[in-house]
Amino acid sequence: MREIAVFSGSAHPALAAEVCDHLGVPLRPARVDRFANDCLQVQLEANCRERDVYLIQPLVRPVQEHLVELLLMLDAARGASAARTTVVLPHYSYARSDKKDAPRISIGGRLIADLMVTAGASRVLAMTLHSPQVHGFFSVPVDHLHALRELAAHFRRQELGNAVVVSPDLGNAKEAAAFARLLGIPVAAGAKQRYSDDRVSISSVIGDVAGRDVIVLDDEIAKGSTVIELLDRLRELGVNSVRIACTHGLFSGGALKRLSSEPDVLEIVCTNTVPIPAEERTDKLRVLSIAPALAEAVRRIHNGESVSALFDKP
Repeated sequence: MREIAVFSGSAHPALAAEVCDHLGVPLRPARVDRFANDCLQVQLEANCRERDVYLIQPLVRPVQEHLVELLLMLDAARGASAARTTVVLPHYSYARSDKKDAPRISIGGRLIADLMVTAGASRVLAMTLHSPQVHGFFSVPVDHLHALRELAAHFRRQELGNAVVVSPDLGNAKEAAAFARLLGIPVAAGAKQRYSDDRVSISSVIGDVAGRDVIVLDDEIAKGSTVIELLDRLRELGVNSVRIACTHGLFSGGALKRLSSEPDVLEIVCTNTVPIPAEERTDKLRVLSIAPALAEAVRRIHNGESVSALFDKP
C-alpha cells in the first residue's frame, strides 16, 4: 500500500500536527517563501513520488494568502509525482458564495473549487460546508464531514431535561434537527432575513422555547450579528438560559468578546477547524477537537474504506 505524506500550510499547523498524532505519521515539512516582488513560493520538503499526499489547509484569514499557498502546494505535489493528492479543508470560507442572489456577482464557491482541481486536487475532505450545494461545486470526489457528534458528546454531559435546540434560520434547520435527534430534545428555528453581511432581522422563532434552556446551533459564527439578533427574540420569549454552539468559530470583529459579555449566555462551544488566538479567548469559550474525526477519515480514505460509515455509529 502507498505511504501517506501529510503536509500543512501556514493556516493551522497545530491542527495538522494533531491529525498526524492520531494517524501515527509525521507531519512532513513544507517551506513557504516570498520573493522580492511579493509572490509566494512553496516547497514540499519530503518525497511525494507515488505517495498518497494530504494537504491540510483551512481557508482562514488572510484567506487569499492561504488559498494561494494551497494552490501552490497542490501544484508542487503534482509536479513531484504524487499518486493522489487530497485537500483536507477544515473550513472552506468561499462556501458562503454559493448562489447568485444579486446581479453581476460571481459564485466564488464554484470558482475556487475549480481552481483547486485545476491545481491538482484529486479529492477533497471537507468539514461542515455552508450549504449542501457546495458539495456539487467540486468535479472530484468530496467527503463531507460534520461536527455534530463532537458537539453532541459535549452537551450530553449537561442536564437536558428542559433543553431545546434553536437554529438561527430555516436554512440551518435540517442540521439543527439532526443535532436535536442526537440529544433527544426538540428543535425550533428563527425566521431570518439577511440585508447585508452584518445586518440581519429575525422576526420570530418557530417552536416552543419559552422557559427552556436553549442551545443555539449554527454552522459558523463570524461577526455574530445573527446570534445577537436571535438573543433579542429569545429574551422576548422568556427563555431560561442560552448556550451557543457552532463548528467554525471565526469570531471576527470582536464577536467572541461581545457574545461572552451577554449575561444570559452561559457557554460558547466551537471546534478547532480554525485557529482562535489565545488572547481572544474568554472564560465562556470551549473548543472541541475535530482532529480525531479528520484523522479517521484520512485513514479510511487511504485504506479504501467507507467514510460515510463514520456517521452510522452512535
